Amino acid sequence: MDPTDITIEILKGIRDEVKQTNTRLDSMRGELSGRIDSLHDEVKQTNTRIDSMRDELSHRIVASEVRTATAIADLAYATREMTDVLRSQHDLRPRLDRCEHDITALKQHVGMR
Repeated sequence: MDPTDITIEILKGIRDEVKQTNTRLDSMRGELSGRIDSLHDEVKQTNTRIDSMRDELSHRIVASEVRTATAIADLAYATREMTDVLRSQHDLRPRLDRCEHDITALKQHVGMR
């Protein structure tokens, strides 16, 4: 064989291997593209779940804040009521002291101890 023929055969072999490599790369590119699309879908589903969880958490926080505000309002009302009771008792204290003093004086006047 002539050296030119050998060179041509080598070049043909290289060309065939390059074609096979390109075919494998095209196949891998398609597979990789499919994987990327699948991953993209999974990310979209994850984002949807996160958005749903964020909405649910937001509703739970609002409900908790409403319950807390209601409890605080109830506590403030009960505190006001108790303050009124204590004030009324405090206001009656001088009268009670006078009554006890008068009872003691009457007992002494009557001769009871």
